[in-house]
Amino acid sequence: MVASLLRSILLAALMLAVSPGSGATAPRVDARAKAWVAGVVNRIGMADRAPAPGRGGQVTIRVRIDAKGTLDGIEVEAGPAALGERAIRAAQAAAPFPPPPAGLLTLEGFTELSFPLTLR
Repeated sequence: MVASLLRSILLAALMLAVSPGSGATAPRVDARAKAWVAGVVNRIGMADRAPAPGRGGQVTIRVRIDAKGTLDGIEVEAGPAALGERAIRAAQAAAPFPPPPAGLLTLEGFTELSFPLTLR
């Protein structure tokens, strides 16, 4: 579980560091922003309390977090419906989060993260 959680954290951090343009270089993401993303992913992964041996798997979720750290939205982007429901409950249980660093906020005052989450 720890290895898959660390893999999810690394993927989320890398998503922040890679720009979607062709040939464009990404803006530098500071250590504080990377640590915040890792903390969010870790908190959601640890909040999954469903005892479902043998019923685990991976889902990709997108969370929207406002400037105060409130979970403002969550959606399942990929994965089985039952695991998606578990991921939604885990994200809701993990909230609220610490406020995101200002550099991660949009002009509207929120940030969105999309990442794979492995549930056991």
